[in-house]
Amino acid sequence: KKMQIDWIGRSEGAEVRFAIDGHENESLTVFTTRPDTIYGVSYMVLAPEHELVRHITTPDRAEKVEAYITRTCSRTEVERQEQKEKTGEFTGAYAINPVNGAKIPIWIADYVLMGYGTGAIMAVPAHDERDWDFAKAFNLPIKQVVMTAAQAETLKADGIDFSDPAAVSAAWQAKFGADPYEKPYCELGYMINSEEFSGMESNVGRKAVVEKLEKLGIGKAVVNYRLRDWLVSRQRYWGAPIPMVYCDKCGIVPVPEDQLPVLLPHVEKYQPSGTGASPLASLPEFVNTTCPKCGGPAKRDTDTISQWICSSWYFLRYPSYDCQDAAWRREDVDFWNPVDLYVGGIEHAVLHLLYSRFYTKIFYDLGLIGFKEPFTRLFNQGMITKVGSSGRLEKMSKSKGNVVNPDDLVKKYGTDALRAYLLFIGPPELDAEWNDSGIEGVYRWIRRIWTLITECQVTPGKETDPEILKTTHRFIKKINEDLSRLHLNTVVAALMEWSNFLIARGAKGPIAQETLEQYIIVMSPVAPHAAEELWAFLGHEKGIFESRPAWPEHNEEHLVENDFNLVIQVNGKMRDMIRVPKDLSKEQLEERAKASAKVASSVADKTIRKVIYVPNKLMNFVVG
Repeated sequence: KKMQIDWIGRSEGAEVRFAIDGHENESLTVFTTRPDTIYGVSYMVLAPEHELVRHITTPDRAEKVEAYITRTCSRTEVERQEQKEKTGEFTGAYAINPVNGAKIPIWIADYVLMGYGTGAIMAVPAHDERDWDFAKAFNLPIKQVVMTAAQAETLKADGIDFSDPAAVSAAWQAKFGADPYEKPYCELGYMINSEEFSGMESNVGRKAVVEKLEKLGIGKAVVNYRLRDWLVSRQRYWGAPIPMVYCDKCGIVPVPEDQLPVLLPHVEKYQPSGTGASPLASLPEFVNTTCPKCGGPAKRDTDTISQWICSSWYFLRYPSYDCQDAAWRREDVDFWNPVDLYVGGIEHAVLHLLYSRFYTKIFYDLGLIGFKEPFTRLFNQGMITKVGSSGRLEKMSKSKGNVVNPDDLVKKYGTDALRAYLLFIGPPELDAEWNDSGIEGVYRWIRRIWTLITECQVTPGKETDPEILKTTHRFIKKINEDLSRLHLNTVVAALMEWSNFLIARGAKGPIAQETLEQYIIVMSPVAPHAAEELWAFLGHEKGIFESRPAWPEHNEEHLVENDFNLVIQVNGKMRDMIRVPKDLSKEQLEERAKASAKVASSVADKTIRKVIYVPNKLMNFVVG
């Protein structure tokens, strides 16, 4: 959720217009989330691509500015954002602060991007880390205009009247103005050095400053987003062709609905053309068509649509897979959706998951579906890692030399063993380290349960052995709880522990078919092939996945503990622990405790002065 919030990047703030000294018809509009810091602006920064840069740059700065623009244009926005070193050039021009008339130098720097806000920022180095770093790098002024809450409390304790702006700024300057200023203060606080707004809390000051800007006609409150436009065209063969045609007479014309969908032609070669154009561009029989509007010659768009366009709503198509006259039937999608559980990598958070939410909300607003969110529950799984050529644990990759070929493992151990080991290797939400020998233990478990069921004595009908019933229902309860929490590694561990119990009991006597069937059903999602074979071995004509037997549920009656471990002490020191029924009286328990050889030797020839009993826990004999 946080990743999506950050990706969307909703920012509440203000747009402020700064006049440019010497350029009466030009101005700079900036977006700021902190209008309360406007009195601390000590320089302006434009993105190097900003349209005003060349126009306002003075002749003596033109050569350096042009060289900087050229260098910046050779780098991507991602590279510019990741760069830590601050670089820039002074344009020689100055802006005018609209609230106090101060002249502010205008710089260009690559850390300001045209795609966010207006491509221009007002820099307040005292209260922004990036601005601070830039000001330090180029020795630019730093003016503090927000004091900390702690400083404000100190001034209030000194009796300073915070309704008097001049008194607040003067008191702060006298008390704190000489303190060393080693880093920017980026939190909210109280405004200072801000004329009539000094003494206001930042949140209150923000609104007051915007109101002043709006009255002066040089600013307004706005909401900004970090989201960029979504480019959906791709220059490759696979994908849905864009249903547009280009006509010299009519321009761009959409393909009529009765001619949709535009199908991909069958081709012998679909590799990239090397020209930057789609492989479809080299197929005249596909490209050349007629204009749906005028009937004249036209050409098809040869780009295809990004796979995200279709994968963002595939879950709506599944319930109506047989629908031929619409994308889906409303009654189908409302019955089956939203999706109960979405399992995917964290990298989908700002791609598929976000796009799917966009689509779902749009379709809901259009009345095409009856729900606002596509997925009810999200689970992000980790990755299987292995030591690579670098000597570090890394995601499996051919280039890193740490790939494990599953075909070899299937050939040696079988699909079930590989599947079960992948589940057993660790918590599914975390990355797990592959161990070449780890699959051996899982393989032995499958072989042991196979031997048990195919060789043990099986009695028909339901289980009657109390110990087997209690243990079986205890494991069914645990496994079902772990499945609901997606603790798949502990599900496999519980199956192994349960099998150890059954193997031990099978060595002593028969096991009811009901118990073995319950085990096979619970085992089937983990080792489906072995489960299918064992299900048939027990006499079922239809397969376990075809017949779909009821999933086992635990019965609390079988989990009731009728016995407990009684700790026996003599003068506070533990002498023994015995298993006893819960329904015995204190006197009966005392007799059983005294019958213990270890206790008897400790109380021999001694007088029992007192017996302390903590119900269902311990009995202490005080002797002397």
